[in-house]
Amino acid sequence: MSSPAHKPSPLGRGLSALLGDVDASYKPGARPVAAVTPSSGGVKKLPTAWLRSGAFQPRRHFNDEALNELAASIRERGILEPLLVRPLPGEQDFYEIIAGERRWRAAQIAGLHDVPVLVRDLTDREAMEFGIIENVQREDLSPIEEGQGYKRLIEEFGHTQEALAKIVGKSRPHITNMIRLLTLPESVQAMIADGSLSMGHARALVPTNDPLFLAREIVKKGLSVRQTETLARRSQENPEVHKSRKKAQVDADVLALEKELERAIGLKVKIVNKGKAGSLTLFYTDLDQLDDMIKKLRA
Repeated sequence: MSSPAHKPSPLGRGLSALLGDVDASYKPGARPVAAVTPSSGGVKKLPTAWLRSGAFQPRRHFNDEALNELAASIRERGILEPLLVRPLPGEQDFYEIIAGERRWRAAQIAGLHDVPVLVRDLTDREAMEFGIIENVQREDLSPIEEGQGYKRLIEEFGHTQEALAKIVGKSRPHITNMIRLLTLPESVQAMIADGSLSMGHARALVPTNDPLFLAREIVKKGLSVRQTETLARRSQENPEVHKSRKKAQVDADVLALEKELERAIGLKVKIVNKGKAGSLTLFYTDLDQLDDMIKKLRA
């Protein structure tokens, strides 16, 4: 969808600014409205089958347990806040979810056939902004998902960090810190996303030389954020300690591999590892051993 000339965004006031024009008559569990048009001003009901996951949804992981809890609440109380959707271009009776995908998924688990919605014609830019701000304001995103959302807004839609901070109601350092998390190795990001590491742990790891090693130490020992900050500071002050630890681990791995090869081929093996390159040496005690090895290689 092409984006028209930029107009002042209401996002700094939050989704409540957009949702403030809902029909006063809306009540959870009310009878569905038969037809919806993009120009409709208030809350309508749409079948869940008519809705599609948002292309600009910043959330990547939906916790099953949390969805089931939300579904139980919806069964009891209904959906208290309507979803924000926009018409899908060229697809009659289908709508893209801009905000409220968790509610939509939970509603399906709860067995609801329709959900309350606000239908709006939004540009891609507006759709992504609303999707991120809704999740950020609810604190529903993991730090990694939040950082990825900010990065997309900057790279794909030309926002500056200063402008983005105003849009989402966060400080500029917060935006910067979220984006910096994306410089961590993917395995460390996964630990943050699944909750093994907190935001405080993650921030301490960003400037270190070996964040993966430290992350594993944090999880294994159950270190607090303060202990992690101390560990990170010491690792920066004594980088040789980490080099020796990594070398010891490499040496142990190489030794285990040498033993495995010796058992497999019946010859003494020596591996010299030099980063991405190295050498493999086979030792034989007589010509018969050499002949047997050559036959195995030829085979």
